[in-house]
Amino acid sequence: MKKLVSILATAVLFASCAAPETATSDYAALVNPKIGSGGHGHVFVGANVPFGMTQVGPTSITQEWDWCSGYHDSENSVIGFSHTHLSGTGCGDLFDVTLMPVTGEVPYGRGRLGDYTTGFWSEADREKEVVEPGYYSVPLTRYNITAEMTATERGGLHRYTFPASDQAAIILDLVHGGCFDRPEDLYAEAVGNNRVVGRRHSWGWSNNQKVYFVIEFSKPFEKFEPIGEENWYYRIHFNTEEGEQIGVKVALSSTSPEGAELNFNAEVANIDFDTARSEARRKWNDEFAKFTIEGATDAQKEIFYTAIYHMYVAPSLFSDVDGTYRGADNEIHANPGHDTYTTFSLWDTYRTKLPLMTITHPERMDDVVNTMINICDEQGFLPIWHLWGWDNGCMVGSPGIIAVSDAVAKGIEGIDAERAWGAIKTSYMHDIRGGRYRKQYGYMPNDLQGESIAHDMEFAIADAAALEVAQLLDKTEDAAYLEKRSHSWLNYFDPTTGFVRGKSSKGEWREDFNPYNASRIANEYCEGNAWQYTWLVPHDLDLLVECFGGVDKTIERLDELFTTDSKMEGEDVTPDISGLIGQYVHGNEPSHHIIYFYTMLGEPWKAADRLKEVMDTMYSTEVDGLSGNEDVGQMSAWYIMTTYGFYPVEPATGKYVLGAPQVDAATLRVAGGEFKVIREGYSETNRYVQSVELNGEPLNRYYITHDEIIAGGELKFIMGSDKSVWY
Repeated sequence: MKKLVSILATAVLFASCAAPETATSDYAALVNPKIGSGGHGHVFVGANVPFGMTQVGPTSITQEWDWCSGYHDSENSVIGFSHTHLSGTGCGDLFDVTLMPVTGEVPYGRGRLGDYTTGFWSEADREKEVVEPGYYSVPLTRYNITAEMTATERGGLHRYTFPASDQAAIILDLVHGGCFDRPEDLYAEAVGNNRVVGRRHSWGWSNNQKVYFVIEFSKPFEKFEPIGEENWYYRIHFNTEEGEQIGVKVALSSTSPEGAELNFNAEVANIDFDTARSEARRKWNDEFAKFTIEGATDAQKEIFYTAIYHMYVAPSLFSDVDGTYRGADNEIHANPGHDTYTTFSLWDTYRTKLPLMTITHPERMDDVVNTMINICDEQGFLPIWHLWGWDNGCMVGSPGIIAVSDAVAKGIEGIDAERAWGAIKTSYMHDIRGGRYRKQYGYMPNDLQGESIAHDMEFAIADAAALEVAQLLDKTEDAAYLEKRSHSWLNYFDPTTGFVRGKSSKGEWREDFNPYNASRIANEYCEGNAWQYTWLVPHDLDLLVECFGGVDKTIERLDELFTTDSKMEGEDVTPDISGLIGQYVHGNEPSHHIIYFYTMLGEPWKAADRLKEVMDTMYSTEVDGLSGNEDVGQMSAWYIMTTYGFYPVEPATGKYVLGAPQVDAATLRVAGGEFKVIREGYSETNRYVQSVELNGEPLNRYYITHDEIIAGGELKFIMGSDKSVWY
């Protein structure tokens, strides 16, 4: 439906948001970082600062799928406290540079649950565990040691309270990373009697990952002892008195030992633990203060501010304090004039999280996008899932195109639009991931490309996003090419079934078609089935309506999506398919825009009902309070945007489709000051939008623009009981 209006005819240039004032309210007190630490949430639990390189927290023995972050609420083992963790991902890696305080002689190894003779692990006393933004603390029951930690952007500070012991020690464990991680080159050496420096190179989900570190202890150690022939562990010996605290300061770098030293001196050398903890909390409160809500229940506040916390674990800083960074070409690059970032879970976050950051963090988004453009220069295409210098290529399509196009089309300052266009075009014309088949056949045949429909439909969305930039920059020939190719998904629509269906290179339909088939094996979809993927056309709803035979029939099919059987059939169905209402899957990203189609199709009251249902049933304050993986902030971003009552359905168009706000008032800090959303007259029966006003004037359309939001102002929803259309 992007044909309904033409927007963004020229780039919109606006001033970056000023640095926020220190928050006057302690929003951090409302955050519950344990939400999502159970179930399949996979969230990081530990200490970090917004967008930091380091995530300092506990790592468990278990390395199964639900321990991708290194922590799961269902068991309480700790093998140590690592300095890098993922949050909300579906694969595991990192857990670099692990420290474990111990007393007495211990066996060296990861260990087995319930058996202390197999490793130096300990149970953690979860009843006394403290988890706050920027701070983590837990007693280790095996050793009667209390561990505390906090973080800076590139560093971590630990404080261990020991019992009296002449066999106290802190073990530096370089071998045990997370899940996919395989150590390749490990080294540490003592410098004097209170410092250790070294490196950890590994392969895994992030290949050729390189971490350099500096560790400094508040007390001279008695002995630095490499353990074993291969020196995977290092025991740092101390004598301690009862209640004695030993502080540890750590800094990381991806570039070199000199980079780690530089980061150490800049961030942790001259700060004490308590000051660092206070600073970390202040940084989080500055982020939380950009979002305020009124008229919310206590549970809504807890979920809302925790969602902000989860969103800003990443993207994570990847450059040293002098701007030096390790590129996707494995070369060390000088300061490019901006911070460099990593942890780009783009298939997830292009949908909501990154568009939200264009509103709340334009001054950071230019660095993020410029990082992506640099990655394209270094590896030949825009990032897909970039992690610590390596693109693991996880998931389908080319989502970096969408993220970069969205920022360019919105006129984010600090991005060279022509240079960005070069990266966009290079990527959409690339042959990887089935790209060559789209150029040859006009679609991806299922006999030539795995997960063909998922790949092709995501590429079609990327083409539509790139089209917006091509039109903006007057790239006429490119625009014509992208316009045609953005509709490639039509090759899969089978009018006899009403679903997108696999097609071969000979143009033959998949014979054994079953719309409920969500098998991982020999399937055209990715973490889903035909029910969800038929609706994966956020840029082309008008054409889908034509396929279904009109708006009324489209709404009937949309209703059916939510009321049909929730069964998933096939071999080895992924647990990522979670949070079901019928065949709508809120726990996975391809469904996230679908409810807003009701507004676009002229029945916004159905959107209001379904949005409330998802908000009430798919999010809670419990440890399993997410319906799927957090996905590096995407699940939380959906909650935040829906709370405000608008959502970016069509990438790079600068439009946000209206839903129904979930609180009485909500404010965003934007470039133009404040943008406030008001919900007037709401009650359980008066839950439908009757009319909408923007800055006191009727808004007779189903969307608001990016420019209108960042200018500041007031968006008022007048609520009532009538199921009607205001536009």
